Amino acid sequence: AWSIERPPGDTAGCTFCHTSSEERCSTCHQRHQFDPAVARHSEQCKACHWGKDHRDWEAYDISIHGVVYQVNKWNPTQFDFSKKLSDADYVGPTCQYCHLRGGHHNVQRLSTVYTSMGMSNADRGAPLWKEKRDTWVSVCDDCHSPRFARENLQAMDEACKDAGLKYTETFKVAENLMLDGMGEPMPKDLAPDWNGQHIWSLKIGAYHDGPKYGGAQGESGEFRMSNCSDIERICFESVGYWTTYIMKGMAHGSWNDATYCDGSFGMDRWLVKAKAASEQARRFTALEKKTGINWVPSEFWRKGDYLEQLTGTRIVKEFPGKTIFDLCPEPGWLDT
Repeated sequence: AWSIERPPGDTAGCTFCHTSSEERCSTCHQRHQFDPAVARHSEQCKACHWGKDHRDWEAYDISIHGVVYQVNKWNPTQFDFSKKLSDADYVGPTCQYCHLRGGHHNVQRLSTVYTSMGMSNADRGAPLWKEKRDTWVSVCDDCHSPRFARENLQAMDEACKDAGLKYTETFKVAENLMLDGMGEPMPKDLAPDWNGQHIWSLKIGAYHDGPKYGGAQGESGEFRMSNCSDIERICFESVGYWTTYIMKGMAHGSWNDATYCDGSFGMDRWLVKAKAASEQARRFTALEKKTGINWVPSEFWRKGDYLEQLTGTRIVKEFPGKTIFDLCPEPGWLDT
């Protein structure tokens, strides 16, 4: 949602991948060339699978597996890309070796359950995920022992749990600020969210619903990254970026990336920033009350050339009283 609400020019990096390219053979096999050997190189995944909220390439590239690949990929005795994946005998795994194991084309068959194993506070040992996890171990034990693979899965679990504790606390700091009437700005002072509502935006982690959050009972805000307060943006990046870095780093064996750089150390910093923003807002509020200042948010939160391009603002103008859900209620409408 935080992508489709934005002007088309903002989201070129989203739409060029999340459109027909997902269903084209030439996305991986390269048009005008269409050589299976080309599609077996990890770089073919790099065009789409990297960046802020899907850090697959970076995690793989600086992992021990990625280093082995980069050092040896020009040596046909180590990486013979002329062979079918089902016959591959590489010195280290490529993206394709693990995710397209055996040469099938269903990439998700051998991937993690992204949100549930990565960004959400879920029980990763639940029976629901058992088949996925067992399949993952079966890929790793081509080269490693099953115990080694399960220990690394457990390490990822623990890293994600720690990240979950941090982002839960980050959200709680922002939520308490909003409930105490000190959020800057409040939903009523903002341009509407992507679907045309004025509801507090921090939906992930706890379903904030009801009048105290700006909506009706059972109605919660849509998570967003634009035109929100600084502390809400910090929360967005904490779960949308930092947690993802940690999960992707651990899943690909890029432990350094999961800890340093944009990993858990970065997440610590964002929690400190959220606490500092909350502390500052509370100090300002106390000073305003003592001096009798009545703070009114600036109009640029409501309208502006940039905000006019967002879907929520257009819906409010063109279809008063409606949301995007009223306009497109049929199942599958978002796909079209």
